[in-house]
Amino acid sequence: MKLKTAGFLTACSTLFLTAGANAGLLIDPYIGVTVGAGGAAIFLQDQTVTENAQSYGAVIGMDIPLFRIEAEYDYLNNNVLFMNTGMVNAYFKIPSAVIHPYIGVGAGIAFDGELKELSSIKTKDDMIYQGMLGLTFDLPVIPFNIDAEARVLYFPDAYTAVAGNEPDILHYDLRLKLRYVF
Repeated sequence: MKLKTAGFLTACSTLFLTAGANAGLLIDPYIGVTVGAGGAAIFLQDQTVTENAQSYGAVIGMDIPLFRIEAEYDYLNNNVLFMNTGMVNAYFKIPSAVIHPYIGVGAGIAFDGELKELSSIKTKDDMIYQGMLGLTFDLPVIPFNIDAEARVLYFPDAYTAVAGNEPDILHYDLRLKLRYVF
């Protein structure tokens, strides 16, 4: 057996065998993927450009009874620009039976972004902020949760345009998140 295959099998078996060991704990670690669709508004000095936008991402986090904390990577894309983001998010969950409403905030950094038509203009590697409002659907038998959320991301002074204009970006979307809970 090759070393890579043996390492992969060892990592998978460790994850699945230890997942049952923490069943009595209050902390549920998870990993997941996200996909979203919405829009992006770029606020220039003299105009606002609005475009359709998509987002794709991955998350890893911890779910505790009233709170959830996660690290998130996203790729945001529209007709004008694309960028990558790394975020740390915190959520407050409202207790309920099967469907759990939540509200969340996040802060992070945007990196490796550029304007599509003008590849010489790059976005700044700078702080970004976001707010989320959503619902978590607990699937009772299988270890998956589905989140449906509305999200708004704000990127101040995203890039330097002509004549020193530094536009702000407001990215908003509806997002689905599939989380595997260990």
